[in-house]
Amino acid sequence: MLRLTISVLLIISSLQLNYSQSKIQQIKPEKILYKNAKEGELNLFVYKPSEFDIKKKYSCIVFFHGGGWNSGNPEQFQRQSRYFTSRGMVAVSVEYRIRNVHGTSPIQAMEDAKSAIRFIRSNAKLLSIDSNKIAAAGGSAGGHLAAVAGNIDLFDNSNEDLTISSKPNLLILYNPVLHNGRKWPWIDNPSNASPYDNISKGAPPTIILTGTEDKIVPVELIKSYKKRMESIGSRCDLILYEGAEHAFFNRGDDFIDTVFQTDIFLKSNGYLLGPPTIK
Repeated sequence: MLRLTISVLLIISSLQLNYSQSKIQQIKPEKILYKNAKEGELNLFVYKPSEFDIKKKYSCIVFFHGGGWNSGNPEQFQRQSRYFTSRGMVAVSVEYRIRNVHGTSPIQAMEDAKSAIRFIRSNAKLLSIDSNKIAAAGGSAGGHLAAVAGNIDLFDNSNEDLTISSKPNLLILYNPVLHNGRKWPWIDNPSNASPYDNISKGAPPTIILTGTEDKIVPVELIKSYKKRMESIGSRCDLILYEGAEHAFFNRGDDFIDTVFQTDIFLKSNGYLLGPPTIK
């Protein structure tokens, strides 16, 4: 009888999850070239609200996928992009150079992350985006890229218009790689690529969502990052998911709750109106 009850509850939970997601319109993104690198073209995948009005200015959320700077693709954040588009934002998922496709290192990935944000800001009028409301989000290595753009004044492409800022106004980080204690062979000074080592006054308001059993990103490091942020006067919310491991945020109930918490954070910073619709 107990097994039957558990099975029924699991079926109901699954139906509720599907029902929550079925309300989100399956918007197809517009593919926009943002960079011609020597290894190939790089694109943005832009999701716009179904009732998009070119005369309006929309808040923007920019997603960077994970994959250890080696693999992955922009579809990792497709569901999140569609959800925030349904809430009235423009969502952008970024293609950047990765080792398994382009034969590159994280240095090129960091440059591309900055190039993407600079491109979005420089084309804010054409994209109907508020250039002062660009949030960068990412998971794992993608969280690292978002945090690098928000905290580090290096790795910009010198051929771009550097008078246009590549710094996002807000950061949303899912189990982000914020520091690496080991020596990284692709850079002479690893601390240069460490958001943890480069927090300074004016760092963008940040939320970090991570699991307590993450074996790749130590929880104590995340807690220390929060303290460093608060010591220089920047907001840093931290939400811990008990028992969750790395890359938890795209799975089941954790997906729903991380989107919900992201929505709350965006609203608290003036990027969204009204209550979250995912719960």
